[in-house]
Amino acid sequence: MRLRQYRRRTTPAAPAAGGNLSREAGLTLVELIVTVAILAVLASAAVPVARFQVKRVKERELRDDLWQMRKAIDNYKDAADRGAFQTKVDSYNYPPDLQTLVDGVDVQGKKVRFLRRIPVDPMTGKNEWGMHSMQDDPTADSWGGQNVFDVYSKSDGTALDGTKYSDW
Repeated sequence: MRLRQYRRRTTPAAPAAGGNLSREAGLTLVELIVTVAILAVLASAAVPVARFQVKRVKERELRDDLWQMRKAIDNYKDAADRGAFQTKVDSYNYPPDLQTLVDGVDVQGKKVRFLRRIPVDPMTGKNEWGMHSMQDDPTADSWGGQNVFDVYSKSDGTALDGTKYSDW
């Protein structure tokens, strides 16, 4: 007899005609809609943050690439100024192009390279860079071809701080 009483207490009540077994059996439609709405709001807030993070990483990579190339140009000029190798008279001891920094020059029988490779511009996806020579007008956006005094990105995009990538 005790077994029958135990079963009566623990088994769910029989459903009435067309009714549910119990209220705790699952989520209601309203609860499901509220949950999905909260998740949508959180996801929509995370997307812009992720976009800014990707752009921030590309900008950091662009700054690093420009720094490496400018340092290589400066190292080439310093070595040429010290007389380690001969350059053209009108070059002001700057490299004739970026590939020369990668290929290197002969210094006392040894090949000295100033750059491992020409980096890919993270903003354009190409390894093509804008260049200025000593003979170019400072505001010109075309390269005269005499030497490489400076490099810049060919991207026409705007950075997170509002400056143009080509002005970096």
